[in-house]
Amino acid sequence: MWPILVVNKILKKRLGNTNFVADYHHTYEQPLLSIDQQSIHHHPDYNKYNYNTWNVGGVAPHQDLNLEDLLDTCNNSCDIYVLGFQEIVPLKASNVLGSENNEVSSKWNSLIREALNKNTENDDEWKGGPQEFQCIISKQMVGVFISVWTRKDLRPFIHHPSVSCIGCGIMGCLGNKGSVSVRFRLHETSFCFVCSHLASGGREGDEKHRNSNVAEIFSRTTFPKGPLFDLPRKILDHDHVVLLGDLNYRISLPEESTRLLVEKGDWDSLLQNDQLMMELENGNMLRGWHEGPIKFAPTYKYFPNSDMYYGCCYHGKKAEKKRAPAWCDRIVWYGNGLKQLVYNRSESKLSDHRPVKAIFIAQVRVSTELRNLQTLFLSERFEHIKTPFGVSTTNDDFLCKKQLSFRL
Repeated sequence: MWPILVVNKILKKRLGNTNFVADYHHTYEQPLLSIDQQSIHHHPDYNKYNYNTWNVGGVAPHQDLNLEDLLDTCNNSCDIYVLGFQEIVPLKASNVLGSENNEVSSKWNSLIREALNKNTENDDEWKGGPQEFQCIISKQMVGVFISVWTRKDLRPFIHHPSVSCIGCGIMGCLGNKGSVSVRFRLHETSFCFVCSHLASGGREGDEKHRNSNVAEIFSRTTFPKGPLFDLPRKILDHDHVVLLGDLNYRISLPEESTRLLVEKGDWDSLLQNDQLMMELENGNMLRGWHEGPIKFAPTYKYFPNSDMYYGCCYHGKKAEKKRAPAWCDRIVWYGNGLKQLVYNRSESKLSDHRPVKAIFIAQVRVSTELRNLQTLFLSERFEHIKTPFGVSTTNDDFLCKKQLSFRL
């Protein structure tokens, strides 16, 4: 049975780059306007993006789970929201080898939709009325799940969405560990978001397994070239790349020293021994990537439904399963034109991990033809018509009248 199950799982994972869930059918392959490629370089807009990553420990969300703190919709309205989850189902054999169960991911999408589409006029929750945000890509591989949402007025300018799933777990190919990557082009700028769950383990040398996972993800992830063969195929070829997830990198200190420094709140001393920090500065796989300053407590490992780190109190056999605190949950990025505004954690106690969130602004190239059309609609004759674009009259770094943002 095992070889048959493994083969079936691999074949299902390779169903294609367009095998994902979305609120609408991707019926178009070309931008809405014919674009002169020579006219796109000097007209950047800036978009605001919201990113979130959370290992939910195999716990299904309850219906009244509040995502306000995670999405921060009251204080920061972003243009695109990217949510990456790990272990949305328990990583047992039936889930790893069996057919994909989309029930839990549907629950998460329902909660995200409700949180993003609250009726601000009546300060009431969304009840099926007009939606400001729509899901453009949602994809699950065992416990790894990514969901991307955008303002509905931006959606027509997003094209060539696709996904790529890479399993790095059991037998080096199954999806208990690995990544789900999504890519799309917004106007004339390509984005790639990589939601990952890397190899676990806190022993010396275990970080090499995580580095190997990263190498596998970068080398094996591919996307279609597009009808004009002008789209990037590999992760690092995109304009803006963000890696988020339970990257599982630990702190290379004795457990007692780590716990003592955590109690003191001495993040700087801990981060000097953080494996991912060392990889970003001196490593081979993630050198050249960036991460914002970490000013928050380690996100792993907590007793569920508590503020207490696992292993701080010993009760019988639990002493054998101690886990030193670590910043396992991270958001890092690659490429130019990204600027991080927020990097912190949320305090939901649903699982043994705390969620991590970030807000960026990103430079997006818009064609001359589209900008001329925008100018028409911004004229006095059409001043009553709202437009999703922010006009930038300068090429200075990240200066504009309106910014497009994303959140992870």
